[in-house]
Amino acid sequence: MSTTQSPARGRRPGWSLALLALGHLIISLDFTIIYVALPDIAAEVGFTPHTLQWVVTAYAVLYGGFLLVGGRLSDLMGRRRMFVLGMALYGVASVLGGLATAPAVLLAARALQGLAGAVLFPAVLALVNTAFAEGRERNRALTVWAMAGAGGLTVGALAGGVLTQTLGWQAVFYVNVPLAAAGAVAAFALLPPDGRVTRGSIDVPGTLTGTAGVTLLIFTIAHGSEVGWARAEVITAAVLAAVLLAAFPRVQARSRTPLMPLRLFRNRAFSGAVVVILVFGLTMQAVPYFLTLYFQNVLDFSALETGLAFLGPTLSITVGNFLSERLIHRFGTRSTLITGIVANAVGAALLAPGMHADGSVLTVLAGVVVIGLGMGITYEAMWIAAGAGVSADEQGLTSGVASTALQVGTAAGLAILVAVANHGIERLSGQALRTASTGGMRTAVYVLGAVMLTAVLAALRLPGPRARGAEVASRAVPDPDADLRLTG
Repeated sequence: MSTTQSPARGRRPGWSLALLALGHLIISLDFTIIYVALPDIAAEVGFTPHTLQWVVTAYAVLYGGFLLVGGRLSDLMGRRRMFVLGMALYGVASVLGGLATAPAVLLAARALQGLAGAVLFPAVLALVNTAFAEGRERNRALTVWAMAGAGGLTVGALAGGVLTQTLGWQAVFYVNVPLAAAGAVAAFALLPPDGRVTRGSIDVPGTLTGTAGVTLLIFTIAHGSEVGWARAEVITAAVLAAVLLAAFPRVQARSRTPLMPLRLFRNRAFSGAVVVILVFGLTMQAVPYFLTLYFQNVLDFSALETGLAFLGPTLSITVGNFLSERLIHRFGTRSTLITGIVANAVGAALLAPGMHADGSVLTVLAGVVVIGLGMGITYEAMWIAAGAGVSADEQGLTSGVASTALQVGTAAGLAILVAVANHGIERLSGQALRTASTGGMRTAVYVLGAVMLTAVLAALRLPGPRARGAEVASRAVPDPDADLRLTG
């Protein structure tokens, strides 16, 4: 019987966790900080209404497409090395974006930021899952990690409004530079060293088919939803994505060192968690988008007021993160995950009727609070489930697979739900458009709540607390210092 101990012992694990939380904060920050700056970027850099969406799409395509490779490289090359590389790429890309005076340069910067996220996210999550022993210690660390991600979404919306209005749109790029530089330097003092590079060849056929397939899939969804599904480039990308993704499992089955070993999905906790993560991306990741539209387009909030309005959802999600850890400790991951899924569906049922043309923040408050609690509970529990029972040398790989599922789900879900929300409003204007838009938002929120509820079926695949406890006990002995380590 082997002893599961924390590699973070003796390396100031409290500060190590703060650094990993910073990594997650930067990734989530870059999702939202750019949105409120888009009008100014379009005016000064020269984007047209058609090309402006690529400022968002370029990031999403590269980020989602390269997560599998980023996860595999973190296992082979070392998590600390990939953490530093991700931070360095963010810093360089942010300088490039802030200096951009032409659309092509700014799009290159956003693409490089997406690649940085694909390198950084699997390394950060794998470091959390390997630096803290499975059980209460890891759950507590993941609570901090999840709170940083939730905080980044709101900080991005708020900071984007403040920085754009006071310092100009360039500041939404430059703000990353000192954060990334500090993170890269601190990694050498706070993160466990990687040692020698693990010998293991990169699965070139799998990398080409998997990465290209996922990248083209996300491109198809993101671009098609903006310009129409009948465009030649959208159809071509969709066909190529289907062919490559159909070939990917066969390539993996024949590979000696597969990019994504299919045996991973024999782990019931992991396979169930991946489906929950996919459904979460399809549904709940769209909630901030519709709230932003409601606050700005219906309630006529400014960018700054919208950022302040998002403090409520962030607080609710944070409380959900705290609740998740305690519920898991008492009732197990499966029951906690089901609780969060149901809370999301109930929150959607409360949020939708409050979204109407004559509404206010108060009319959506109950829905925002409940849906935030559900998102906080679910988000943490699904990542805990995805990392449970996975060997330390494959944590980067499983993190890449799970986060790819989230990104594919997010891209597909937003495209579908936006189409649902915008159905029948093309020729409307004025008050009629405003009324029809809120009606479309209500329908979309009802739909996402109903679809989220189907994730209960996947959550039921997770082992119950007795089975999980027996599995952990067979792999580890009790660690009496677990509860004290995070204070180091």
